[in-house]
Amino acid sequence: MAHLTASYTALIILMTLVGTLNTAVPLYDRCGGNLYGENEWYNQCLPRTPATIRPTSTTGGVGTATDATFQNPIKPSQGPDPFMVYDNGYYYLMTTTGSDVQISRGTSMTALKAATPKLVWSDKTPNRCCNVWAPEVHKISGKWWLYYSAGLAGNWNHENQWVHVLEGGSSPWDTYTYRGRLEPTNAPDAWAIDGSILTVNGALYLVFAGVSPAGLQSLFIAPMSNAYTVGERSLLSEPTDSWERQGFPVNEGPAPLYKGGVTYLAFSASSCRTAGYSLGLLKYNGGTVTSSSSWTKSGPHFTSANGHYGPGHNAFFTSPDGSIYNLYHATAKTTGACDGSRYTMVQPLTFQSDGVTPNFGVPRPLSDNIPEPQ
Repeated sequence: MAHLTASYTALIILMTLVGTLNTAVPLYDRCGGNLYGENEWYNQCLPRTPATIRPTSTTGGVGTATDATFQNPIKPSQGPDPFMVYDNGYYYLMTTTGSDVQISRGTSMTALKAATPKLVWSDKTPNRCCNVWAPEVHKISGKWWLYYSAGLAGNWNHENQWVHVLEGGSSPWDTYTYRGRLEPTNAPDAWAIDGSILTVNGALYLVFAGVSPAGLQSLFIAPMSNAYTVGERSLLSEPTDSWERQGFPVNEGPAPLYKGGVTYLAFSASSCRTAGYSLGLLKYNGGTVTSSSSWTKSGPHFTSANGHYGPGHNAFFTSPDGSIYNLYHATAKTTGACDGSRYTMVQPLTFQSDGVTPNFGVPRPLSDNIPEPQ
């Protein structure tokens, strides 16, 4: 009886400890935060249920629809860090999953909402297997290349994240093979995430988030000699203004925008764990592309509104008729979020009277019927 009583007492203590871990310890503390502040994905620690996850396949399902309008969100959960491109009759959508790379495609926004994602990449190699974030596809010299961030297994602090590239084919839907890690020649092992491709006067540049000498999560730029080789990185933007420092100083998620001969880089600022997460804008003014003095910063340009909090990590895509759309994530949590509660939104991007200065407006209500891209 004494043995049973002791065992029972030990069981009660164990259950109490488990209950404490499950209720009293914040997710950030249990699962680990970014060494440099606020990066984004704690997927391995989040509960995931069939109700919030679409089934995936290795072949994917193509969405088709003929509705004249659509309503947001186009991905109701697990939709952070979205990227979209139009190619040969289809819109291709990617978001962060945390563990692999998936692509959905459809002939319209309505079709994308019903499409089955296709699993295009997963990796068990220990130094690039995990914390898979922010995939993007870019067409370079007639071939599609897929860029994403990933790092070490068990890397809860995310201090060992880098940008990687996969080589594809003539369509974003094709098979991909691993090409390599993008390593700036002056900082080959430096932490790097959110890689995107900028083109200025026909030259390629990798733009991404890294850590500045001041220890701030900032934007960097590096010239590219081809789709998988980069040169020296240069610091482009640090989070020095108050709107870039809500919760934690952050610049991340650079998104190139081209309009009427003018080149911009939108980016996300502040902690995604706050409602102050928003979009900033860099405008290229000519001169040396890799010099911060050649760019002018402004913001914030796109902030919480209409029940959407922390709108950011955006991308732009162009429809067949030349219209530009703003693709972004947001959450219904009033405090902001860095988790799978973030959903994917799309709305047209308008421009001021000069025809080249973007007017982001505000995140539109979910009740809005938005004309389908044409």
